[in-house]
Amino acid sequence: MDFTKIAKEVLELEAREIERAAEALTDDIGAAVETIYNLKGKLVVTGVGKSGLVGAKIAATLASTGTSSFFLHPTEAMHGDLGMIGKNDGVLAISYSGESEELIKILPHIKRFDIPLIGLAKSKNSSLGRYSDVFLPIFVKKEACPLDAAPTCSTTLTLAIGDALAVCLMKKRDFKKEDFASFHPGGTLGKRLFVKIKDIMRTSLPISKEKASLKEVIDIMTHGRLGSVILTDDDGTLSAVLSDGDLRRALMADDFSVELPAITYATKNPKTLNDKNMLASDALVFLEQYKIQLLVIVDEKNRPIGVLHIHDLIEAGIS
Repeated sequence: MDFTKIAKEVLELEAREIERAAEALTDDIGAAVETIYNLKGKLVVTGVGKSGLVGAKIAATLASTGTSSFFLHPTEAMHGDLGMIGKNDGVLAISYSGESEELIKILPHIKRFDIPLIGLAKSKNSSLGRYSDVFLPIFVKKEACPLDAAPTCSTTLTLAIGDALAVCLMKKRDFKKEDFASFHPGGTLGKRLFVKIKDIMRTSLPISKEKASLKEVIDIMTHGRLGSVILTDDDGTLSAVLSDGDLRRALMADDFSVELPAITYATKNPKTLNDKNMLASDALVFLEQYKIQLLVIVDEKNRPIGVLHIHDLIEAGIS
Protein backbone atom coordinates (compact mmCIF):
# COMPACT_ATOMS: atom_id res chain seq x y z
CA MET A 1 0.00 0.00 0.00
CA ASP A 2 1.42 3.36 -1.04
CA PHE A 3 0.86 5.57 2.05
CA THR A 4 2.74 8.47 0.50
CA LYS A 5 0.24 8.52 -2.33
CA ILE A 6 -2.72 8.29 0.07
CA ALA A 7 -1.39 11.09 2.26
CA LYS A 8 -0.78 13.27 -0.80
CA GLU A 9 -4.35 12.68 -1.99
CA VAL A 10 -5.70 13.68 1.45
CA LEU A 11 -3.69 16.90 1.50
CA GLU A 12 -4.66 17.76 -2.08
CA LEU A 13 -8.34 17.08 -1.39
CA GLU A 14 -8.37 19.26 1.74
CA ALA A 15 -6.48 22.00 -0.11
CA ARG A 16 -9.05 21.92 -2.95
CA GLU A 17 -11.92 22.25 -0.50
CA ILE A 18 -10.30 25.29 1.10
CA GLU A 19 -9.64 26.82 -2.33
CA ARG A 20 -13.25 26.19 -3.36
CA ALA A 21 -14.49 27.84 -0.16
CA ALA A 22 -12.19 30.81 -0.77
CA GLU A 23 -13.63 31.29 -4.27
CA ALA A 24 -17.18 31.11 -2.91
CA LEU A 25 -16.56 33.54 -0.06
CA THR A 26 -19.12 36.34 0.25
CA ASP A 27 -19.45 39.57 2.20
CA ASP A 28 -20.84 37.53 5.09
CA ILE A 29 -17.25 37.11 6.28
CA GLY A 30 -17.04 40.90 6.55
CA ALA A 31 -20.30 40.96 8.49
CA ALA A 32 -18.90 38.36 10.90
CA VAL A 33 -15.71 40.37 11.38
CA GLU A 34 -17.62 43.60 12.06
CA THR A 35 -19.97 41.80 14.45
CA ILE A 36 -17.09 40.40 16.49
CA TYR A 37 -15.13 43.65 16.36
CA ASN A 38 -18.07 45.67 17.69
CA LEU A 39 -18.69 43.39 20.67
CA LYS A 40 -18.28 45.17 23.98
CA GLY A 41 -17.86 41.85 25.72
CA LYS A 42 -16.37 38.52 24.72
CA LEU A 43 -16.89 36.13 21.84
CA VAL A 44 -18.15 32.78 23.12
CA VAL A 45 -17.30 29.87 20.81
CA THR A 46 -19.36 26.72 21.15
CA GLY A 47 -19.71 23.34 19.45
CA VAL A 48 -19.69 19.61 20.20
CA GLY A 49 -17.53 16.71 19.06
CA LYS A 50 -14.90 17.52 16.44
CA SER A 51 -16.53 20.90 15.89
CA GLY A 52 -16.05 21.61 19.57
CA LEU A 53 -12.38 20.71 19.43
CA VAL A 54 -11.90 22.99 16.43
CA GLY A 55 -13.94 25.66 18.20
CA ALA A 56 -11.65 25.52 21.22
CA LYS A 57 -8.68 26.13 18.94
CA ILE A 58 -10.43 29.02 17.20
CA ALA A 59 -11.24 30.59 20.58
CA ALA A 60 -7.61 30.23 21.63
CA THR A 61 -6.36 31.79 18.39
CA LEU A 62 -8.75 34.71 18.72
CA ALA A 63 -7.83 35.26 22.37
CA SER A 64 -4.13 35.36 21.56
CA THR A 65 -4.60 37.83 18.71
CA GLY A 66 -6.60 40.53 20.45
CA THR A 67 -10.17 39.23 20.51
CA SER A 68 -11.41 38.33 24.00
CA SER A 69 -12.80 34.85 23.51
CA PHE A 70 -13.40 31.56 25.30
CA PHE A 71 -14.88 28.16 24.50
CA LEU A 72 -18.12 26.98 26.10
CA HIS A 73 -19.34 23.40 25.74
CA PRO A 74 -23.09 23.28 24.96
CA THR A 75 -23.75 20.49 27.48
CA GLU A 76 -22.11 22.46 30.27
CA ALA A 77 -24.06 25.52 29.15
CA MET A 78 -27.34 23.64 29.69
CA HIS A 79 -26.29 22.86 33.24
CA GLY A 80 -25.36 26.28 34.55
CA ASP A 81 -22.51 27.57 32.41
CA LEU A 82 -24.96 29.53 30.25
CA GLY A 83 -24.46 32.17 32.93
CA MET A 84 -20.97 32.72 31.53
CA ILE A 85 -22.53 34.51 28.55
CA GLY A 86 -23.09 38.20 29.19
CA LYS A 87 -25.39 40.75 27.59
CA ASN A 88 -22.44 42.36 25.77
CA ASP A 89 -21.10 39.08 24.39
CA GLY A 90 -21.56 37.34 21.06
CA VAL A 91 -21.62 33.65 20.14
CA LEU A 92 -19.85 31.75 17.39
CA ALA A 93 -21.60 28.38 17.08
CA ILE A 94 -20.15 25.52 15.03
CA SER A 95 -21.90 22.40 13.75
CA TYR A 96 -21.20 20.94 10.33
CA SER A 97 -24.64 19.38 10.09
CA GLY A 98 -26.21 22.38 11.75
CA GLU A 99 -28.34 19.96 13.73
CA SER A 100 -26.14 18.85 16.64
CA GLU A 101 -28.70 18.18 19.37
CA GLU A 102 -26.70 19.54 22.31
CA LEU A 103 -25.93 22.75 20.43
CA ILE A 104 -29.41 23.34 19.05
CA LYS A 105 -30.89 23.03 22.55
CA ILE A 106 -29.02 26.09 23.82
CA LEU A 107 -29.72 28.34 20.80
CA PRO A 108 -33.19 29.49 21.94
CA HIS A 109 -31.69 30.46 25.30
CA ILE A 110 -28.86 32.36 23.60
CA LYS A 111 -31.38 34.22 21.45
CA ARG A 112 -33.21 35.27 24.63
CA PHE A 113 -30.12 37.28 25.54
CA ASP A 114 -30.60 39.34 22.37
CA ILE A 115 -26.92 38.98 21.44
CA PRO A 116 -25.45 38.31 17.98
CA LEU A 117 -25.08 34.70 16.88
CA ILE A 118 -22.63 33.74 14.14
CA GLY A 119 -23.23 30.25 12.78
CA LEU A 120 -20.89 27.91 10.93
CA ALA A 121 -22.65 24.97 9.25
CA LYS A 122 -22.92 23.36 5.84
CA SER A 123 -26.35 24.80 5.08
CA LYS A 124 -28.17 28.04 5.79
CA ASN A 125 -31.36 25.96 5.89
CA SER A 126 -30.13 23.99 8.90
CA SER A 127 -31.43 24.72 12.39
CA LEU A 128 -28.20 26.54 13.25
CA GLY A 129 -28.39 28.47 9.97
CA ARG A 130 -31.92 29.65 10.71
CA TYR A 131 -31.01 30.81 14.21
CA SER A 132 -27.91 32.69 13.01
CA ASP A 133 -27.70 36.44 12.57
CA VAL A 134 -24.60 35.96 10.43
CA PHE A 135 -24.00 32.68 8.63
CA LEU A 136 -20.73 31.31 7.23
CA PRO A 137 -20.96 28.09 5.18
CA ILE A 138 -18.46 25.30 5.79
CA PHE A 139 -19.80 22.94 3.14
CA VAL A 140 -17.42 20.45 1.56
CA LYS A 141 -18.16 18.17 -1.41
CA LYS A 142 -16.28 15.24 0.08
CA GLU A 143 -14.51 14.32 3.28
CA ALA A 144 -10.98 12.93 3.01
CA CYS A 145 -12.15 9.94 5.03
CA PRO A 146 -12.50 6.96 2.62
CA LEU A 147 -15.96 6.32 4.12
CA ASP A 148 -16.85 10.01 3.61
CA ALA A 149 -17.89 9.93 7.24
CA ALA A 150 -15.18 11.12 9.66
CA PRO A 151 -14.87 14.92 9.76
CA THR A 152 -11.67 15.70 7.89
CA CYS A 153 -12.03 18.25 5.09
CA SER A 154 -14.90 19.89 6.96
CA THR A 155 -12.93 20.37 10.18
CA THR A 156 -9.92 21.63 8.22
CA LEU A 157 -12.13 24.17 6.45
CA THR A 158 -13.73 25.22 9.74
CA LEU A 159 -10.30 25.76 11.25
CA ALA A 160 -9.25 27.79 8.21
CA ILE A 161 -12.38 29.97 8.47
CA GLY A 162 -11.50 30.58 12.11
CA ASP A 163 -7.99 31.60 11.11
CA ALA A 164 -9.41 33.92 8.45
CA LEU A 165 -11.61 35.61 11.05
CA ALA A 166 -8.66 36.00 13.41
CA VAL A 167 -6.43 37.53 10.73
CA CYS A 168 -9.17 39.89 9.54
CA LEU A 169 -9.69 41.06 13.12
CA MET A 170 -5.94 41.54 13.57
CA LYS A 171 -5.94 43.77 10.49
CA LYS A 172 -9.02 45.60 11.73
CA ARG A 173 -7.35 46.28 15.09
CA ASP A 174 -3.95 47.05 13.60
CA PHE A 175 -2.63 44.29 15.86
CA LYS A 176 1.18 44.51 15.95
CA LYS A 177 3.91 42.15 17.07
CA GLU A 178 4.18 44.09 20.33
CA ASP A 179 0.51 43.34 20.99
CA PHE A 180 1.04 39.68 20.13
CA ALA A 181 4.01 39.51 22.47
CA SER A 182 1.99 41.00 25.33
CA PHE A 183 -0.33 37.98 25.09
CA HIS A 184 2.66 35.60 24.83
CA PRO A 185 5.14 36.84 27.47
CA GLY A 186 6.63 33.36 27.80
CA GLY A 187 7.18 32.90 24.07
CA THR A 188 10.26 33.80 22.07
CA LEU A 189 8.76 37.03 20.76
CA GLY A 190 7.51 38.02 24.20
CA LYS A 191 10.92 37.47 25.74
CA ARG A 192 12.58 39.42 22.97
CA LEU A 193 10.25 42.39 23.39
CA PHE A 194 9.76 42.51 27.16
CA VAL A 195 12.60 40.90 29.11
CA LYS A 196 15.06 43.54 30.25
CA ILE A 197 18.65 43.34 31.42
CA LYS A 198 17.59 43.92 35.03
CA ASP A 199 15.31 40.88 34.85
CA ILE A 200 18.12 38.39 34.26
CA MET A 201 21.41 40.07 35.17
CA ARG A 202 23.40 38.62 38.07
CA THR A 203 23.68 40.95 41.03
CA SER A 204 25.77 38.74 43.32
CA LEU A 205 29.14 39.79 41.91
CA PRO A 206 32.69 38.52 42.38
CA ILE A 207 34.38 41.89 43.03
CA SER A 208 37.89 42.72 44.18
CA LYS A 209 39.99 45.84 44.58
CA GLU A 210 42.33 46.47 41.68
CA LYS A 211 45.33 46.44 44.05
CA ALA A 212 44.64 42.87 45.18
CA SER A 213 47.17 40.24 44.18
CA LEU A 214 46.40 37.75 41.45
CA LYS A 215 46.50 35.02 44.11
CA GLU A 216 43.69 36.69 46.05
CA VAL A 217 41.65 37.33 42.95
CA ILE A 218 41.98 33.73 41.74
CA ASP A 219 40.39 32.62 45.02
CA ILE A 220 37.51 35.05 44.44
CA MET A 221 37.16 33.78 40.87
CA THR A 222 36.98 30.19 42.07
CA HIS A 223 34.17 30.90 44.51
CA GLY A 224 32.39 33.43 42.28
CA ARG A 225 31.34 30.81 39.70
CA LEU A 226 31.34 33.39 36.95
CA GLY A 227 34.69 32.71 35.36
CA SER A 228 35.61 36.35 35.86
CA VAL A 229 36.30 38.87 38.61
CA ILE A 230 35.39 42.54 38.48
CA LEU A 231 38.15 44.87 39.65
CA THR A 232 37.36 48.31 41.07
CA ASP A 233 39.28 51.23 42.52
CA ASP A 234 38.91 52.42 46.11
CA ASP A 235 35.75 54.36 45.18
CA GLY A 236 34.08 51.27 43.73
CA THR A 237 34.48 52.48 40.16
CA LEU A 238 35.04 49.79 37.55
CA SER A 239 38.72 49.43 36.60
CA ALA A 240 38.99 46.11 34.77
CA VAL A 241 37.71 42.56 34.43
CA LEU A 242 39.91 39.52 34.92
CA SER A 243 38.53 36.53 33.05
CA ASP A 244 39.69 32.94 33.08
CA GLY A 245 40.88 33.60 29.52
CA ASP A 246 43.04 36.47 30.78
CA LEU A 247 44.41 34.14 33.44
CA ARG A 248 45.33 31.43 30.93
CA ARG A 249 47.10 33.97 28.75
CA ALA A 250 48.93 35.34 31.80
CA LEU A 251 50.31 31.89 32.58
CA MET A 252 52.23 32.01 29.29
CA ALA A 253 54.05 35.23 30.26
CA ASP A 254 57.71 34.93 31.27
CA ASP A 255 57.24 37.29 34.22
CA PHE A 256 54.06 35.67 35.48
CA SER A 257 53.60 35.87 39.22
CA VAL A 258 50.57 35.32 41.42
CA GLU A 259 51.93 38.01 43.72
CA LEU A 260 51.55 40.76 41.13
CA PRO A 261 48.38 42.90 41.20
CA ALA A 262 45.58 41.15 39.32
CA ILE A 263 44.98 44.24 37.21
CA THR A 264 48.36 43.57 35.59
CA TYR A 265 46.77 40.76 33.61
CA ALA A 266 43.17 41.98 33.46
CA THR A 267 41.27 43.59 30.59
CA LYS A 268 41.19 47.34 31.17
CA ASN A 269 38.20 49.41 30.03
CA PRO A 270 35.92 46.40 29.45
CA LYS A 271 32.68 46.79 27.52
CA THR A 272 29.86 48.00 29.75
CA LEU A 273 26.25 49.13 29.60
CA ASN A 274 24.74 51.68 31.94
CA ASP A 275 21.08 51.01 31.21
CA LYS A 276 19.64 48.08 33.14
CA ASN A 277 16.27 48.78 31.52
CA MET A 278 17.61 47.96 28.06
CA LEU A 279 15.98 44.96 26.42
CA ALA A 280 17.94 41.77 26.96
CA SER A 281 17.66 41.04 23.24
CA ASP A 282 19.47 44.32 22.48
CA ALA A 283 22.16 43.39 24.97
CA LEU A 284 22.61 40.10 23.14
CA VAL A 285 23.17 42.01 19.90
CA PHE A 286 25.80 44.08 21.73
CA LEU A 287 27.58 40.94 23.00
CA GLU A 288 27.57 39.36 19.56
CA GLN A 289 28.77 42.58 17.92
CA TYR A 290 31.86 42.75 20.11
CA LYS A 291 32.29 38.96 20.33
CA ILE A 292 32.33 38.95 24.13
CA GLN A 293 30.61 36.68 26.63
CA LEU A 294 30.36 38.94 29.67
CA LEU A 295 28.93 42.40 29.99
CA VAL A 296 29.28 44.52 33.11
CA ILE A 297 26.23 46.64 33.93
CA VAL A 298 27.19 49.87 35.66
CA ASP A 299 25.41 52.84 37.24
CA GLU A 300 25.80 56.49 36.32
CA LYS A 301 29.08 56.63 38.27
CA ASN A 302 30.50 53.59 36.45
CA ARG A 303 30.13 51.38 39.50
CA PRO A 304 29.24 47.71 38.82
CA ILE A 305 25.67 46.78 39.68
CA GLY A 306 25.37 43.56 37.74
CA VAL A 307 26.73 41.33 35.02
CA LEU A 308 25.09 39.76 32.02
CA HIS A 309 26.58 36.55 30.66
CA ILE A 310 25.69 35.26 27.22
CA HIS A 311 24.83 31.90 28.78
CA ASP A 312 22.20 33.62 30.95
CA LEU A 313 20.59 35.04 27.82
CA ILE A 314 20.56 31.68 26.10
CA GLU A 315 19.07 29.94 29.15
CA ALA A 316 16.38 32.63 29.35
CA GLY A 317 15.41 31.90 25.74
CA ILE A 318 16.56 35.25 24.40
CA SER A 319 17.48 35.04 20.73
